[in-house]
Amino acid sequence: MASSTEITHDFPPFIRVYKDGRVERLFATPRLPPSTDPVTGVQSKDVVISPELDVKSRIFLPKVDPGAPPQKLPLIIYVHGGGFCIGSPLNIITQGFLAPLVSQTPAVAVAIGYRLAPEHPLPAAYHDCWVAFQWIASHATGSGPDSWINNYVDTSRVFLVGESAGANLAHYIAVQAGINKTKLGVRGLIMLHPYFSQKEPDKMIQFLYPASSGSDDDPKLNPCSDPDLEKMGCPRVLVVVAERDKLKPRGVGYKETLEKSKWGGKVEFMENEGEDHVFYLFNPSSEKAKGLFEALISFVNQVV
Repeated sequence: MASSTEITHDFPPFIRVYKDGRVERLFATPRLPPSTDPVTGVQSKDVVISPELDVKSRIFLPKVDPGAPPQKLPLIIYVHGGGFCIGSPLNIITQGFLAPLVSQTPAVAVAIGYRLAPEHPLPAAYHDCWVAFQWIASHATGSGPDSWINNYVDTSRVFLVGESAGANLAHYIAVQAGINKTKLGVRGLIMLHPYFSQKEPDKMIQFLYPASSGSDDDPKLNPCSDPDLEKMGCPRVLVVVAERDKLKPRGVGYKETLEKSKWGGKVEFMENEGEDHVFYLFNPSSEKAKGLFEALISFVNQVV
């Protein structure tokens, strides 16, 4: 008879699921409390966007002069990656990515939290991200529930940013924003090393998303099957891939899908030679990571 410690599902480097239902996350990073970053001066605070979901998101504000009138800044809405099953807007990796980006752009950022699979099977993450976007959109008239967004954000200059599975979720938000005609002015979408499904079903995604085939016929998992792709609510997309990343073909395929679609926006493309998946998160001080940050800042600050 099998013991309760028997492994039923093992998907390195993401999760291990045991017979008794326990989930072990194999790549976990420490969570940091909201604070003021000692290097950049960026402040952060946590908000619970939906009490029903009880999922925290974190807002990042660049260093400001308290004696000066508030300056209206672009807003970055960031969706973390991690295969839909690891990661957090509150961890040290998110802090390390957003603090310098917010400081150097400068911009305000909201790192969206969402429920993780398999405890909360997909499409829960898609639902949560859209709820978070709607909460942010409630600030469009300057009278939303959060004072930082009301006082410091230019809601006509909003950028969606996601990496890996988070890029998949960011793309979903962009399409929903176009379908629902929200009052936020989404100017661009930045897709960092995006994860999308392929023709061959992905066994991990099938486990995390029992209602899906886990292949490219699911419009949430692959835009090539999405009849609403042409309604995507932003005029510009930056697709970033890494030469040694096994997901590179999926980013290239996404670029080609957009170019062939009736969406009609502008696609920009960037590849980092000799680098692997989300290298900039683990070596942010490298020259190529700095170059990537410069490209992101330029994309946000570009006047179009």
